[in-house]
Amino acid sequence: MNLFPSQAPELRANALHVLLQTDPQEKCRLALSIPDDVRLDNAIQIHEPDGIPGRPLRPELVPPGQVGRRAMHTVEGRAVLIHALAHIEMNAINLAADILWRFTGLPEQFYRDWLRVMKEEAYHFQLLSDHLQQQGYRYGDFTAHNSLWEMAAKTRQDLIARLALVPRTLEARGLDVTPGVAVKLAQAGDARGAEILMIIYRDEIGHVAIGNHWYLHFCTEQGLDPVALYPQLALQYKAPRLRGPFNLEARRTAGFSDEELQLMQQADRP
Repeated sequence: MNLFPSQAPELRANALHVLLQTDPQEKCRLALSIPDDVRLDNAIQIHEPDGIPGRPLRPELVPPGQVGRRAMHTVEGRAVLIHALAHIEMNAINLAADILWRFTGLPEQFYRDWLRVMKEEAYHFQLLSDHLQQQGYRYGDFTAHNSLWEMAAKTRQDLIARLALVPRTLEARGLDVTPGVAVKLAQAGDARGAEILMIIYRDEIGHVAIGNHWYLHFCTEQGLDPVALYPQLALQYKAPRLRGPFNLEARRTAGFSDEELQLMQQADRP
C-alpha cells in the first residue's frame, strides 16, 4: 500500500503504512526496509485512517489479569513468557510508528530517532518470534493484553504526555525487570532466551533515553517543569503507579535525573 503514490517514499507515510499492516512478519519487514535517510516531510498533514493499529486476528486480547501464566521450568511456561515479550515488542513497533506519523512539524532528529526505535523493535520481535517457533509455538498461540496501546490511544493528542507515559513509564519498566527475567530463563536452561532478553535490554536503554531526551526538550521549549509535570500527567491519564525495585543504574543511563529517581523511590515506600 502506497499512501502517496505520486510522491517518492517519505518517512511518516511509510511509518503509517507499517502501523496499518496486520501481518506481524510483514510489519517487521516493512519497518526494517525503510532507509535511515529516507526523505522526510515533517509538515504534511495526514488524515487518520481506519484500522489503527493493524493487528492479526490472534492473539486474543484480554484484561491483564487474565493473561495466562505458566511455571518457567516447563517448555510451555517459558513459551508463555516469550510470547508475552513478543507481544510487547509488537506493540512497541506500533507505538514508534504512531509517534512518527501522528505528530507534525517537529525537528528532523525527532523522526530519525523514532525510526531507529521502530526498526530495533521490529528486530526484537523477530528474535522472539523465531525463538518461540523453535519451542514449538507461534505468536498468537496465547492470550495477551492491550495496556501499552491503550495508553497510546489516550495520549494521541498530547505529545508530551505520550513521551512521559509510554517510553518513560511503561517501557522504562522493562529496564527494572528484564535482567532478572533473563537470569531466570538462563537458570531454567533457556540460554538463547536469556541472550535475546539482554539484547533487548541494551537497546531499550537507548529507547528510553530517546523518550527522556524529547520529553525534556519539549518541556523546556514550552517552559514546563518536567519533574513537576510528570505526576500531573500520570494522574490525568491514569498511568499505573511506579513500583520498585528500580534499576537505578539503567535509569540513570537512560536519562532519568537523580531528583526523579529519588521521588520514584519515595513514592514507592509504604
